[in-house]
Amino acid sequence: MPSLPTLFVSHGAPDFILHDHPAIQALQQIGQQYASPATIVIVSAHWIRDPIGVTSGASHTTIHDFYGFDEALYRLEYPARGNPELATALVTQLAEAGLKAQCIPDRGLDHGAWVPLMLAYPEADIPVIQVSLPSDDLQQCARLGKALASFREQDILVIGSGGSVHNLRAMNREQHTGEWARDFEAWLKQAVESGDGSALENPHQATALFPRTHPSVEHYSPLLVARAAAGNGAMGLRIHSSFTYGNIGMAMYEFD
Repeated sequence: MPSLPTLFVSHGAPDFILHDHPAIQALQQIGQQYASPATIVIVSAHWIRDPIGVTSGASHTTIHDFYGFDEALYRLEYPARGNPELATALVTQLAEAGLKAQCIPDRGLDHGAWVPLMLAYPEADIPVIQVSLPSDDLQQCARLGKALASFREQDILVIGSGGSVHNLRAMNREQHTGEWARDFEAWLKQAVESGDGSALENPHQATALFPRTHPSVEHYSPLLVARAAAGNGAMGLRIHSSFTYGNIGMAMYEFD
């Protein structure tokens, strides 16, 4: 059986799931294309922990880690089951790679995980494990991805969930997208599709646009996890590009 690709998806604002948007169709297409992985391992921008956390419960709660949105959003539940045996194996693998990690049996799925999964896999019938980001160190995030690489051969789908452009101060309801956001998306596409790992792991040095598009790095970091999990020197393919709230980038990438 060939290894599955790895994916980076943008999950947008929490209420993205309640509105019609092209990125919804992109996530639905992902679910159709990769319909039945044995387990999904997902890394979200909304869980950063040292030591690295690995959800190890047999089932998951749905964490509504936001406030001020439509009440309908708080009624959504994603009752995916876990995979405790695989979670233990993940912690062992991370330790062998020199990364401190531990099983967290009572942690659920935050919106960076369940929003894209609910759109791609609405039946919640595939086991899910969420792995935390190790820190805001981009090289450490790449190390995490590299440690996850071997699990692709076990029919496991590795997903990084963040945002290709994520500056909340630049959001607007007029759906006006600045040239700076479009220019960064063009830079990111070129870097990913050319396999420029040095630029991707050192974006502050590679492009002057990075501080404006990512004032903090947690929504960018899952892209490095996904890329590294596909193997050294992996080149990606942009499979979707759009914006929401004007300047929130919703680009998605596949690494093979």
